[in-house]
Amino acid sequence: MEGIIVCVSSNLYQVNINGKLYNCLARGKLKKQRIVPLPGDKVEIDITDEIKKEGTLEKVLPRITQVKRPKMANLTQMVFVVSMKTPTPDLLLLDKELAYANYLGIESIICFNKTDLEEDKEKIQNAMKMYENVGYKVLAISAKEGVNIDKLKLYLSNHITAFAGNSGVGKSTLMNSIFQKEITREGEISEKNKKGKNTTTGVILYPYEKEAYLADTPGFSTFEITEVPSEELDHYFVEFIEYLPKCEFNRL
Repeated sequence: MEGIIVCVSSNLYQVNINGKLYNCLARGKLKKQRIVPLPGDKVEIDITDEIKKEGTLEKVLPRITQVKRPKMANLTQMVFVVSMKTPTPDLLLLDKELAYANYLGIESIICFNKTDLEEDKEKIQNAMKMYENVGYKVLAISAKEGVNIDKLKLYLSNHITAFAGNSGVGKSTLMNSIFQKEITREGEISEKNKKGKNTTTGVILYPYEKEAYLADTPGFSTFEITEVPSEELDHYFVEFIEYLPKCEFNRL
């Protein structure tokens, strides 16, 4: 039977097969082959107990993509959630995330969230234009108020989409708004430093439509792209590409 891993807990893999969830242990041969199954992996399992929904994970099928952070396989799209207020937008972090997605060949969508809390609407428009002008899909949303959630939904079909961003930006609130029910626990904002508290501890894939999944991921405060070769990095900042032939500096 073929399915997709939707959750990993220690050495137990939860596999979705046509809407049924099976808890599976991996065969020892996978460990010998140094294969570490990841959320998003398409796998083959043998069902050992249909009543208890248990099985053994026999084979991991070839991956389209593999992402180190969030640790996932076969991801085709990322929604980068940026808070306009509490916490304040971290555009440097966003730029690094976008470059990393370009390196992996993954589509990107930028959601500026908590627009209902930001009184300076020109600030929101300026942030949006900066990224729209270089070709990114950009939405101004309020996950709490449901603003422009329907526009975001138009991009989610036929994709395995991960929602990423630093802690407290509203990823879990956004997921709950999309599904119109509480499927993930919403975080809080520390009164001391106005930063988010991480409530999601692992990647979980939620079935959205046929062949489409949405992944809630743990938040983070730092993000590095050291695995991108330095001599290639300039190609993944899309706004620089047209100027590269004119660059007066020698590339490494």
